[in-house]
Amino acid sequence: FVAVWIALGINPLYRQDWLLENALVLLAVPILVAGYRRMPFSLPSCVMIFAFLCLHEIGAHYTYSEVPYDHWWQSLTGHSLNAALGWQRNHFDRLLHLLFGLLIIYPMREMLVRLAGLRGAWSYLLPLAAVMALSLLYELIEWLAAVVFGGDLGLAYVGTQGDVWDAQKDMACAAVAAFTILLLMVARNIWGQSKNSRCLVETDL
Repeated sequence: FVAVWIALGINPLYRQDWLLENALVLLAVPILVAGYRRMPFSLPSCVMIFAFLCLHEIGAHYTYSEVPYDHWWQSLTGHSLNAALGWQRNHFDRLLHLLFGLLIIYPMREMLVRLAGLRGAWSYLLPLAAVMALSLLYELIEWLAAVVFGGDLGLAYVGTQGDVWDAQKDMACAAVAAFTILLLMVARNIWGQSKNSRCLVETDL
């Protein structure tokens, strides 16, 4: 990740916005490294955290509202993704909030189950609440940064692109994505228990 961080820190589109976007990264990554021995994440969790951080660095390099994903898509396919989906704005920021829910809910649940010994329904409800709380906290930090810095820098960091419901939609994306993953995990666990029960019955017979 350090290699990715350095590479995407070279000549970003707006240096000040890059610095703001990386403030939380410079806080979170050392905490993850320092706590690794006490709370080692599984390989899937490490991959998910790594993937999210790398995608965040792409957003920081270009600023979220100006990531040229549509240009990349046109270069690959010859067609505009935004035009095909009827999008009027740059949706990279919305995608990252969605991926926050998809990629962080698994390591969040893993951490809470190990540290707090959660069992049953609480092992799903509390990780969901934690992801939603982090999503809310990030939106509050964006709002505070916009108030403190103001001007073009504040607008670039918040990246609402004229959508007055941007913060609510971003939080909803993270919550829905995390909830979906948890439902899949519940279904997998139920199916696994059912399969084990059938195996026990067949063994007894």
